Amino acid sequence: MGRNPIETIMGAVVLVVAGLFLAFAYDTADIKSISGYPVTAAFSKVGGLDDGADVRISGIKVGSVSQQNLDPKTYQAIVHMTILPSVLLPQDTVASVASDGLLGGKYIKLEPGRAEQAIAAGGTVTRTRNYQSVEDLVGEIIFLVSQDEQSGPSSAPTME
Repeated sequence: MGRNPIETIMGAVVLVVAGLFLAFAYDTADIKSISGYPVTAAFSKVGGLDDGADVRISGIKVGSVSQQNLDPKTYQAIVHMTILPSVLLPQDTVASVASDGLLGGKYIKLEPGRAEQAIAAGGTVTRTRNYQSVEDLVGEIIFLVSQDEQSGPSSAPTME
């Protein structure tokens, strides 16, 4: 039973295209490991943050989450990050957990301060803000609306 050479060539083309697609997807997904210096931050709530999640400043990836664990004394989530060596974080940097939208993943958002001193390798971001989930925000809105309804009609002038 002889094989058609066109089938062999087409099979090779399909394999090459699949390999190129995988290389493009790997490059575009930006899942390469980051080398840099370690920094930690403590949060009381991280809301589903995953290892490998981005660490961003002004929307630009400057590092990644390398590990998370629970402090047995304070019960806070300790997030270990790796930051690019070219990015020096001022000591008054604020870290918070943010979301890429309603269905997007979580990431660490860094807001650099104006301090002259930088956080050293192995240092800690001491100023953190806790993650607020959509459920938390909806609960706050419902509470504010119910408070407004209980206070009665507003005394603001109406247009007639």
